[in-house]
Amino acid sequence: MTSLMLEEARSATRHVAQQLTRDQQRYAELGARLRATPPTNVVTVARGSSDHAAAYCAYLVMARLGHIVASLPMSLVTLNQAPLQVRNALAIAISQSGQSPDVVEPLRYFRAHGATTVALVNHADSPLATAAEWSMPLHAGVESSVAATKSFIASLVAGALLTAHWQDDAALLDALGQLPQALETATRCDWSEAIEVLAPASRIMVVGRGTGFPLALEAALKCKETCAIQAEAFSGAEIKHGPMALIEEGYPLLMFAPRGPAQAGMLALAAEMRVRGARVLLAAPQDVVERDLTLPVAATPDLDPIVAIQAFYVMAAQLSAARGMDADRPRHLNKVTRTS
Repeated sequence: MTSLMLEEARSATRHVAQQLTRDQQRYAELGARLRATPPTNVVTVARGSSDHAAAYCAYLVMARLGHIVASLPMSLVTLNQAPLQVRNALAIAISQSGQSPDVVEPLRYFRAHGATTVALVNHADSPLATAAEWSMPLHAGVESSVAATKSFIASLVAGALLTAHWQDDAALLDALGQLPQALETATRCDWSEAIEVLAPASRIMVVGRGTGFPLALEAALKCKETCAIQAEAFSGAEIKHGPMALIEEGYPLLMFAPRGPAQAGMLALAAEMRVRGARVLLAAPQDVVERDLTLPVAATPDLDPIVAIQAFYVMAAQLSAARGMDADRPRHLNKVTRTS
């Protein structure tokens, strides 16, 4: 049984290949501008899956460029009309539709008050694209399934492109060019063990750290959205601060342990959770012998989350069908969400 969600997730390979051939000169110009006039502050503006993509972009910018990045509480602009001092700041908005007022209005405010504004948006003619000084289309094509998949992957790629051009890092740009092949490999990962464990589940904890934490956030959202599983995402550093009290015999934990400095701690945490009785689904690269699910890898560890989420999306679409649900039409949800 197939679904639009599954088809669209698998099509990400093709769309990312196109994305990597478009707008590169404009990304290079933006990168040169940011190097010549570094921003005093950096904020991201996004909701839902796009906010998870923003968290990934923020991690790259902080780790590679040293700029502290904050996620903007949009109500400060839309409801409080707070007098934010944004001159010489950088505001990065991410959206699939570019329609929601609480994403568009803050970007208009930032641009009107002297900030550099960037929109990573799938709909190039949307209000958000018009509001931004620098509009970077995602080129993900029409996404009909309510659950965002290919547009989320394209958002991650756009955040990495922005970072690579800002840093003027030829190695990262070369690694980005190899993503389509890695994404294609990711669509063929066998995560059937996760389906067996989660098909009867009513709740799950999803854990990640570092670049793996945006993965955990997105995976938890999709478990709720497409599979009606009560899912919560936690950083591997936070789980012992209270969430561990939920662990009981057989409690399912999906744990992302991609390559990088956070991996060793995640592997140790997975071992501890197994001792405490949790049913751990450890997603890690092939060289991790204790893994339950194989995480595909990219040409460089910083890009691993992009291919990892592809493997998860294929499983999530199949899990939704295994639970007798329609992944394309989650109850109570619409494709475009407009909040103020």
